[in-house]
Amino acid sequence: MVNNFINDFRRRVPALHQRLMLGCLLGLSVLLVLPKPQQTQPSGMGVLPLMLGMGLQYAPQNFELLPLDQALSWVNQQLQTEPVEDPFVKVYQISRGDSLSRIFARYNLSYQTVQQVMASDESLLALDVLHPGNRLTLQLDDVGELQSMELYIHAGKKVVYQRVAADEFAYQEIVDEGVWQSDILVGEVYGSFYVSAQRAGLSDADIYNINQLFKERLNFSRDIQAGAQFQVLRSENFVGEESTGQSRIEGIRILNRRQTLSAFMHEDGQYYDANGDSLERAFSRYPLQKQQRISSHFNPRRLHPITQRVSPHNGTDFPLPVGSPVLAPADGVVTRIENHPYAGKYIEIQHFGNYKTRYLHLSRFNVQRGQRVTRGQRIALSGNTGRSTGPHLHYELHINNRPVNPMTAHIPLAKPVSAESRASFAKRVKQLTAQMEQQSLLAKNSASSTLADSAE
Repeated sequence: MVNNFINDFRRRVPALHQRLMLGCLLGLSVLLVLPKPQQTQPSGMGVLPLMLGMGLQYAPQNFELLPLDQALSWVNQQLQTEPVEDPFVKVYQISRGDSLSRIFARYNLSYQTVQQVMASDESLLALDVLHPGNRLTLQLDDVGELQSMELYIHAGKKVVYQRVAADEFAYQEIVDEGVWQSDILVGEVYGSFYVSAQRAGLSDADIYNINQLFKERLNFSRDIQAGAQFQVLRSENFVGEESTGQSRIEGIRILNRRQTLSAFMHEDGQYYDANGDSLERAFSRYPLQKQQRISSHFNPRRLHPITQRVSPHNGTDFPLPVGSPVLAPADGVVTRIENHPYAGKYIEIQHFGNYKTRYLHLSRFNVQRGQRVTRGQRIALSGNTGRSTGPHLHYELHINNRPVNPMTAHIPLAKPVSAESRASFAKRVKQLTAQMEQQSLLAKNSASSTLADSAE
């Protein structure tokens, strides 16, 4: 009975609180048996047992002569700086090549638990590809079974997987939109545009988006002259003071020879040139050769047909015979090709701007990871792989990393800025262009000053 009480106490009371309670009991017991001190100055003697109970083994010189309030203040500071490990919480930093099964084996968690967690992740697929910088926090019970797990993706996004039954987990996605902070980056092209843009502070994702915006109007490896200028308004996402690693291009001008190319993001999330003409390539509404019947619509509160639990359906299902062609609805790059135990064989494509598509339960891949695809290109054949009730294609559209209904979402249609917002768009373009020119002038003056100083 005593052992049961102790185990229940350890499981329910946090480790820090356990040490505090033990320390207080030890301190109280010593104070009861010690003779009353004769000195008039309050003593820190009674705090020494409290320290030992908390695991603090070192004290400053003459600690026993300190007034009680000062001694307690010192102990409190040590508790705040000394890490306290909770034996039921395991924190793991993701490294390159890690997989969920390998991480779970490290903590003696069964492969059955891996399957249960991955089953709950089927509609999100956040665990299928773990990235360095992600972090897993595992909450175990007193017999070492997983009760919950948090996947930290970045400061603005984490996913919590909670055990809801003996053999089932459910997830909750926690998103903090944060704030976007803008900055203007400028530079001149010497060597390749890629290296010059990196030198100016642009990320690989930023450079890829710029290439996609102008790919039909400019060959970056052949057409840009040495000395061509680029001016980029980039916004970076922050939650508090921490960057989430997300960025977006809100405006860019490339001054090459006598040619000026420009692209500005409008309030509708699409890109237009300085005159308000669209730079986007239009999406197809269906990733198929023709419009098909829908067997299951996009539904964040859908009742899963197999588990009979509420599980988000983040896409649209088309009933198709195995082997039906699946087409890319827009230009893009293949970023994932995976074989998931529940989603089956699936493909993910990153399109221009903030658009991404996914295709689940395929029977065959016709593209490779990293391959560029064009609108209408055959990328796969439909199938019945993974956890599926029958042959079909599950199709998802994500905008700004959030799943939306691909049948009703506002997608690029290559139209110019609407007449009612043309005036406000022109005003914003004028303001941004002036800011870009000013930043370029400041950068040029700064470079000239640096050269003059080095010459002296």
